[in-house]
Amino acid sequence: MIKENIKVVITDLDGTLLNNHHSISDYTQSVFQELHQQDYLIVVATGRHHLDAMPLVEKLGVPLYLVTSNGARIHSPEKELLFSSNMNSDTVKSILSLDIDPDITTVLFREDIWQTNKHNDKLNSFQKKVTYHPELVDFKELNDYEAIKIFFTHEDHAKLQTVKELILAKHPDTFNHAFSLPICLEFMDKSVDKSVAIAKILEKENLDFHHAISFGDGFNDEMMLKNTGKGLIMGNAPDTLKSKLSHLEVIDTNHEDGVAKYLSKLFLNN
Repeated sequence: MIKENIKVVITDLDGTLLNNHHSISDYTQSVFQELHQQDYLIVVATGRHHLDAMPLVEKLGVPLYLVTSNGARIHSPEKELLFSSNMNSDTVKSILSLDIDPDITTVLFREDIWQTNKHNDKLNSFQKKVTYHPELVDFKELNDYEAIKIFFTHEDHAKLQTVKELILAKHPDTFNHAFSLPICLEFMDKSVDKSVAIAKILEKENLDFHHAISFGDGFNDEMMLKNTGKGLIMGNAPDTLKSKLSHLEVIDTNHEDGVAKYLSKLFLNN
């Protein structure tokens, strides 16, 4: 990577830009404001829904492109919706009709609310301020299953692996999927990936992946990290991701402001 080629900074949110309190530190804010003043293009790419992500990234205080739901939505720096993709209602219904362990929390990301089969305190704690509201539902009673993505969470990673295999056995080529965390499994439309959405932004800005540096900690960041001119893995990322992308540098953890420290040293000479 030639430092002078980099014009775009791309970062994931949870486990990457956000600390362990699910917030952006004052130090990270100051670094990103200085990067903006130096005309770097900022892209935040997250698995979170846009209603959930928008108030979090406002803390940065800079205009940015926002990729949400792993690439199913793109919003401009002016918060204009540039791209959207949903999962087909019938294919979502077919997933929910499978014999999924009832201990697993299942969530449908809808446009204005998220529908879930059970109350989950840990999941709720990810929202410091509730802007994207949950609704407890019986999935068998829904009329419309169209969703942005399907999200499964459980403390036992093996249970989520079983769900993944169950879905892929019935639909081997219908969906894109990823573990954003070992306890979080996500299924999206086949066309949806953070890197695909980022490519749309770069094309709009007349730039390419080699103009970008990226930061991530989950398997939903894998293609993004591989495609950019420089990809950095967070110290808190799962060892399985570090091993799979062993050619990439590992930096400090999210709670140590790893992203901001790296960018400050590389671009701001601090």
